[in-house]
Amino acid sequence: MTDLTNRGAADRPIPRPGILDITPYVPGKSKAEGIAQPVKLSGNENVLGCSPLAKAAFIAAADRLNVYPDGRADALREAVAKHYDLDPERLIFGDGTDELLHLINQVYLEPGDNMIQGQYGFGAYAIGARATGAQVRFAPEPNLRLEVDEILKLVDERTRLVFITNPANPTGSWLSEAEVRRLHAGLPPSVMLVIDAAYSEFCTEPGFDDGLKLARESNNVIVTHTFSKIHGLAALRVGWAYASLEAADAIDRIRPPFNTSIAAQEAAIAALGDPEFVARSLALVEGGRAFLTQQLGGLGLEVAPSGGNYILVRLPTTPGKTAKGGEAFLASRGYLVRGVAAYGLPDHLRLTIGLEEHNRALVDLIAEFLGVAR
Repeated sequence: MTDLTNRGAADRPIPRPGILDITPYVPGKSKAEGIAQPVKLSGNENVLGCSPLAKAAFIAAADRLNVYPDGRADALREAVAKHYDLDPERLIFGDGTDELLHLINQVYLEPGDNMIQGQYGFGAYAIGARATGAQVRFAPEPNLRLEVDEILKLVDERTRLVFITNPANPTGSWLSEAEVRRLHAGLPPSVMLVIDAAYSEFCTEPGFDDGLKLARESNNVIVTHTFSKIHGLAALRVGWAYASLEAADAIDRIRPPFNTSIAAQEAAIAALGDPEFVARSLALVEGGRAFLTQQLGGLGLEVAPSGGNYILVRLPTTPGKTAKGGEAFLASRGYLVRGVAAYGLPDHLRLTIGLEEHNRALVDLIAEFLGVAR
């Protein structure tokens, strides 16, 4: 047997310690056995697709497949800066926000450091941190909600990063602008607060803010956004971050060259120019979210309040009525939803908001699974 502690004497290249201890991220299911085209409500994707303007821009980009993209994404940089009233030089673009999150971990963490995230936070935060050899600390989320004080309790002299998703995934909960500011004020200036605002466009609650106000005035706040969710460009993998000039420069130094394609950049620019599509997407989510919350609650199920384009529902622990069984039952009927046992929520399912007919079918199927008369 190869001695994995002596990598120089190994009979093959061996990953450094800790890498093989990382549990890889597993996305929501996209296939159902025996069903050619299931309704996929497992990935928090935009069920309306994308803006027709973005689609046209993507198709037009096919004429330049032989050309490297602009490594700085200058046209997209100017479009995002104008749309959000930001300093263009403080923007960083990535192959989805996933890449940006990994880059942030690489820039700020080393072995012996630690980062903090919520108990039910996005798995990619911890994966990126562990890849650097840093420790991951999980703040408890009582009532499926991040608590500022629980995060601050875990901060020490080796804390370098705090990650929050706002609104949170998979719980759907959110922190108000006042709570985020209280969290930031409680952190040492040496700690970077990273606010993942992937779902912020879906949250219209009073007092909510995506974090960009705070990032404009602070040198230890990074806010990330994505074109994957409300803009429906998940396949193109384009995200952006806003940080201080110093942080943006540090992250850009290790960012892979040409990491966003011509098609992605131009489709994203076009998407920003289609507010009507964004409004339709938000209206669909708000209506569907309210409908599912009310209807599933009427079946006696607990539905967590959500600020995202999904809801989290708790199923019984009664044999034959569990979340695992419910996920399999729905898949057998052509509806894919997200089991979240890997997040420490084995009794819950996350349901992406679908079209009206999808939402109604989900309610009927869940009622059938539970044996509840409708």
